[in-house]
Amino acid sequence: MTRLKWGMIGGGEGSQIGPAHRISASLDGHFQLTAAALDIDPERGKSYAVQLGVAEDRAYGNWQEMLAGERDRPDRLDLVTIATPNATHFEISRAFLEAGFHVLCEKPLTMTADEAEQIVAITSETGRICAVNYGYSGYPLVRQMRAMVAEGELGRIRLIKAEFAHGFHADAEEADNPRIRWRYDPEQAGTSAVFADAGIHAFHMACFVAGQTPTELSADFASMVGDRQLEDDAMINIRLSDGALCRLWTSAIAVGRMHGLTLQVFGEKGGLSWQQQHPEQLHWTPLNGRTQILERGDAALSPQAVRASRIPIGHAEGMPVAFANIYHDLAEVLRAKKLGSAADPLALDYPTALDGLWSMRAIEAAAKSAKSGGAWVGM
Repeated sequence: MTRLKWGMIGGGEGSQIGPAHRISASLDGHFQLTAAALDIDPERGKSYAVQLGVAEDRAYGNWQEMLAGERDRPDRLDLVTIATPNATHFEISRAFLEAGFHVLCEKPLTMTADEAEQIVAITSETGRICAVNYGYSGYPLVRQMRAMVAEGELGRIRLIKAEFAHGFHADAEEADNPRIRWRYDPEQAGTSAVFADAGIHAFHMACFVAGQTPTELSADFASMVGDRQLEDDAMINIRLSDGALCRLWTSAIAVGRMHGLTLQVFGEKGGLSWQQQHPEQLHWTPLNGRTQILERGDAALSPQAVRASRIPIGHAEGMPVAFANIYHDLAEVLRAKKLGSAADPLALDYPTALDGLWSMRAIEAAAKSAKSGGAWVGM
């Protein structure tokens, strides 16, 4: 199997997200890191790219150099991952999509819904892929939940309870730490802090599992530490297209919560419960029945979950493998495009620019609702 040529922008040495992408992209042998612009410091970025095995002539000082250097190569890149600061995502994604590259962008896709609409339009016009790394949707048992809902095992979905709450920004003495402060600065973070940063993963997962789109929401934002301009805690109610109601709590001040991404789905015929910190098990309770534990890796799970499992049952997988499922999906779709054939339908669950657009609409609607005392805002 010939590996696909992969480029990366951002995610340099010391980055939090960079190693996760590199591990994930290489896990199945689908991608080879071929070109990179990894750091805001050009020389440091080029040096680190070479250390990672990138040829010197494809180790770039910035994304503009990378675009110019890669645009007309006969051995051009198959996929470009963008893992730069949030405010740069739109400009870089647009430039590479318009130049004919397929893109995987870290979330948020853009800083505004208008920008996200432009990206969706470009993908429609060019036929290029723009995926968004809502990587938690790659967990096998999250895909199991989606499959069970789609097959009608829960009946009509009535209620979803979604959480992404941690306590890493609860220390008032750390409020001015530059690595934390920027998240609550509207000029750098936009209209929302913790909902846009963490809660949006829970929002995407709720819509992904339910197979529904949001119609309106009501939000309450709170800033509890120091003089933060943006929220560090939020409670959001979301009405979905087929009648389900989602209750979403997200927080950065929940002391004792380490990660806190959880999802519970309640339907007419039963309920499901999953936690990212215990991703190997899914609790399933049929109506009037006993709670069962579904184990990741069990061959009796849905084809979606079986396809997403890499390690035998009883051995823990984790976040990089969930991210790897996004890359695995993209590899199958990109190869199908090259061959002019149809991709495996099971490979089509990766988050797209449209998911990024819905997320930006949700962020803007939540900020508007919070400023209006929790008024319901349409999406």
